[in-house]
Amino acid sequence: MPTIRLHDTRSGTLRELEPSPDGHVGIYVCGPTVYGRVHVGNARPFVVFSLLKRYLEHEGHQVTFVSNITDVNDKIYDAARPLGKPSVDLADEMTAHYKADTDGLGLGRPDAEPLASETIEAIVALIGVLIERGHAYAVDGDVYFRVRSDPGYGSLSRRAIDDMNQGEGVEGADLKEDPLDFALWKGHKEGEDSVWFAPWGRGRPGWHIECSAMAEEMLGVGFQIHGGGNDLVFPHHENEAAQTRAARGTELTQIWMHNGMLQFGDEKMAKSVGNVALLHDVLEDAGRNALIMLFAGAHYRQPMAFDDMRLMEALARVARVRDAARGLVDGDSPAGMRHLRDAFFDALAEDFNTAQALGAMFEWIREANRSDEPVGRADLVEMLSVLALENLAAHGSEAGAEEQELLEERQAARAAGNYAEADRLREELRHRGWEVRDGPDGPELIRLEG
Repeated sequence: MPTIRLHDTRSGTLRELEPSPDGHVGIYVCGPTVYGRVHVGNARPFVVFSLLKRYLEHEGHQVTFVSNITDVNDKIYDAARPLGKPSVDLADEMTAHYKADTDGLGLGRPDAEPLASETIEAIVALIGVLIERGHAYAVDGDVYFRVRSDPGYGSLSRRAIDDMNQGEGVEGADLKEDPLDFALWKGHKEGEDSVWFAPWGRGRPGWHIECSAMAEEMLGVGFQIHGGGNDLVFPHHENEAAQTRAARGTELTQIWMHNGMLQFGDEKMAKSVGNVALLHDVLEDAGRNALIMLFAGAHYRQPMAFDDMRLMEALARVARVRDAARGLVDGDSPAGMRHLRDAFFDALAEDFNTAQALGAMFEWIREANRSDEPVGRADLVEMLSVLALENLAAHGSEAGAEEQELLEERQAARAAGNYAEADRLREELRHRGWEVRDGPDGPELIRLEG
């Protein structure tokens, strides 16, 4: 197996991935808070870590990919209230939408998708340990974490402790021993329609403790990779790390791996800003191949601009791959091209650099297009498979007899000047998943993205 190095946010360095003794790699990624439809920015971590799992499995590792769903949160209460519906119903509805929308990416599901609402027992138990060890305190039905009780606090975000703001506003300010302390459990308040029972009172868990409990329950402590967007480094991941360190005396994970944000214009894409492109709309307009190609074309740690022009560029790259694949034969590529396949995987081994890997793959395609001898498709299919784009080189990309007959009918309609019928037949073919491309050698059918 190759040496795989990934950027660790806490150390600020590339760290070698160290699987468990049996070769297992655990990945936990913070998923969405389900109070609305997910936007395309929410899809970036889903794509990045789904592809990382594919790459690690390609290299022979057994991978368990866990991505939680936060279905207990202030934002859900706030969104449900004006709709006049129970928060549980809204969370269930948006969870179903989230799964359907991300299914459209064609990447499969994570191995586990725990819900905060189904992890209350483990959450309460973890809070109990923190209270028992003196790292948390209960007051008037709330429970708060003593930030200054953890000597390692701030090591992930590398911030001075006195410069930190938990973002909880004035909520609980009169109950906290220290303004830095954050909520582990929130006592029940008027207007909150979901409630659980704990030794310190009726209420619900805070956001940060949910993920600490879910990650530990699914993967234990000390698992290999904890991922998510870099907007979660503080306070969410800083607090996760502190809670587990305080309760268990060890680190939650080996590597903290964070992806950059999507930029829409000059700002981060966010529901709070209102500059969102919903995932299901983007998939309907551009197809999953284009979106995956777009994400893979940037290093995961960097911010990435998102707009129609860049989607069109991604669609052009998809078409370029598909066109090149049609000229390949079964079997291996010439020996002189193997170094480009190796360069592709070398780039992934060094901080999962999909952008550099794509550069090697497109150089392979250029070489294939220039070759005077037949070029086998095996290397291209292998590279595409890691990026979940193997369908671009699939053998089944040729149209069937019915589609060919419709194409001939369209040609006959055009020859007779019946352009309305020709357009109708083009749309029928499009509905079946085929685009008519008119070229110097006549029309041909090209599989649509999706």
